[in-house]
Amino acid sequence: GCKGRWPKRTLLKKILVRRAGAASDRVLLVTDRKHAEEMIEGINENGLSYRRVAAIALSDDFEKGEKIQGVPVAASLDDVFNYAREQIVDEAVIFLPDSEEDAVRSAIDEFESMGIVVSVVLRNYERSSDYIMNSAVIGDYPAVTFSKSVQESEQLFVKRLFDILAGFVGSILTLILIPFIGLAIKIDSKGPIFFKQKRVGRNGRFFMMYKFRSMYIDAEERKKDLMDQNEISGQMFKMTDDPRITKVGRFIRATSLDEFPQFFNILKGDMSLIGTRPPTVGEFRKYEEHHKRRLSMKPGLTGLWQVSGRSEITDFEEVVRLDCRYIDNWSLALDMKILFRTIAVVFGRKGSV
Repeated sequence: GCKGRWPKRTLLKKILVRRAGAASDRVLLVTDRKHAEEMIEGINENGLSYRRVAAIALSDDFEKGEKIQGVPVAASLDDVFNYAREQIVDEAVIFLPDSEEDAVRSAIDEFESMGIVVSVVLRNYERSSDYIMNSAVIGDYPAVTFSKSVQESEQLFVKRLFDILAGFVGSILTLILIPFIGLAIKIDSKGPIFFKQKRVGRNGRFFMMYKFRSMYIDAEERKKDLMDQNEISGQMFKMTDDPRITKVGRFIRATSLDEFPQFFNILKGDMSLIGTRPPTVGEFRKYEEHHKRRLSMKPGLTGLWQVSGRSEITDFEEVVRLDCRYIDNWSLALDMKILFRTIAVVFGRKGSV
């Protein structure tokens, strides 16, 4: 019965992660010194091949820089949330004494607000919010996994296959567009054809995102002088008549042609066709804990925010709300709905997505 099912599911997850071009899921272990080695061994023994302990946060005897079983001690219990906000963390495994019950409950809330999956070892916790909970075994101990949403491996696999197909077709179209758009960009202003910028992807992973250049080459330097004209509150920048945009840039933005090079990002696996828009590193550094949850799925070329009256949204918290709604309700059917709405927006010339 059960023994025959697990190898197939494990193999499917291995294939899914490899084809998605993703690195191993990085686990942050939150525990005390007494149980650290035991928990690392338990996670490595019972975890899947794409899951590994990347860092430890200790509740006692904290000594940053040391290693336990080859895993670095990166934080104390006092600054573990700062570490999780700034670093790549896909899952947090918590094993703390019963006396730390309040700390455990606080950790569940904080990690969950960042979109990080939480596994609490040893004790059973009642549902304290609208978490989805699943039981698991880590080492010899029962655990409960808390998550806002659960995506089925089979559906994620289909999503990645669709991304590969879309990325391949889109990359060919981009190659066809390069001579025409590239020549127009070169005639219009000095600088390269492509604009590349480090962006932040799933759970804090950095990647280089590509676009056709639509701004003057000194745009980033001029941005700080325009911040007082920012039309959106929070960790984003938006300006209707941005003087940094070139004449050709206004056209390729209005027609969304500037976004086509991102099909290379999709084909590579940094992005998905549908998802949440990846922030710049500067925006990400200003995030509060709950903002990071919008990065708990792979970023996309388009998404729910882009087809929900983007030009009328002036509050970053509304962007976060829409992105989290997409993540919590994700399905292949929702992706198809957003894709068709995106096509309607682009051909309706209602602005770029």
